Order: sequence, then C-alpha cells, then structure tokens
Amino acid sequence: MASDFWPQGWCPQARRIDSPNFGPRPPGTPVNLALIHSISLPPGVYGGDEIERLFTNRLDWNAHPYFQQIRGAEVSAHFVIRRDGELLQFVSAHDRAWHAGQSSWRGRDNCNDYSIGIELEGLEDHPFERVQYQALADLLQQAIKAYPIDQIAGHEHVAPGRKRDPGQAFDWPALQALLGWDQQCFPTGITSP
Repeated sequence: MASDFWPQGWCPQARRIDSPNFGPRPPGTPVNLALIHSISLPPGVYGGDEIERLFTNRLDWNAHPYFQQIRGAEVSAHFVIRRDGELLQFVSAHDRAWHAGQSSWRGRDNCNDYSIGIELEGLEDHPFERVQYQALADLLQQAIKAYPIDQIAGHEHVAPGRKRDPGQAFDWPALQALLGWDQQCFPTGITSP
C-alpha cells in the first residue's frame, strides 16, 4: 500500500518543498508511468535555488534574461534530483503535478494524470552524473512499492517535437541496468549516448 512506503504520497528520503502548482488526479486513475525530464535554470547553470523558486512561484523573472521566456509559468514536478544526487519533492505523488503539458504515451493522453514527474538537474546534451542515475534508480525502486509503475519514458517521448528532454545525453541503458527492469518498460529504440 502506498501509505506504507510514502505517507500521504511523500517520499521520506526527499527534502520536501511544497509547490502550489498541483491538482487532483482523476478518480480511479492508477499511477503507472515515471516521466523523466531535465531542467537547469538558467540553462547550463547548476546548484542554485532557481528550480525551487520556479516550482514554488517565487522566481524573480528579472534576475536573468532567460527567465523572460518562462515568465508567469506555473509548473511543478513531483521530484527533482540535483547534480549531487540530492532528492527534492514538490508535490505529493497522490496528486497531479504540472510537468508534462500536452502529452500522450502509448495511446493515453494527459500524462500528468497518471505519471510521476522526475526532473534531473541538467541539460539535454550534457551528460548527467552517475550519482543522479543511482538516485533515480533508488527513487523508482521505492516508487514501485507505492504505485503500480510499470513504464518509464522521457518528456521527449510523450511530447515529441515539442520537448526534447531528458535528451541525447541521458543514458537509458544505464538506468535499465541499475533497475533490472524489462525492456518493455522503457521507450523503444533507446541507446547509450
């Protein structure tokens, strides 16, 4: 049962930072997709608190020219994994975070309804850190004890042409090796960078 592993949908190993950007999942919708993203704010800058500020609607839009492109965005993900492997949680996994936008996976639209959104601090074309893969694998091993997750995809797979994260630098085979999950759980045609 989910409450045994993640009370009220919160992972005990994560640093909790509540985001106001969430809503209820449709009643009776099983959470069976882990949706992987990448993010850095400003792009290519790591280690600051800008991601936390964005997901909590406290980002100073004037602090960097790039922020004008995302001004007013009200977004969130359930989790963020920092470059050093630190795990942050912004939305209870019981709830619907606002991370996928217009999306479809294996014939089902509105991925936010049935997915857990996980952001890795990074850029699409920059290699991710080994510690991030381990933290992601650990998180997913916990998640499947709490929810019927049996599929993993990237934002690029559920919103092709609109999104390209986690991108070419994400090592899907490395994640699969860490998890030991069957290939059918992953997007088809994935390769190592």
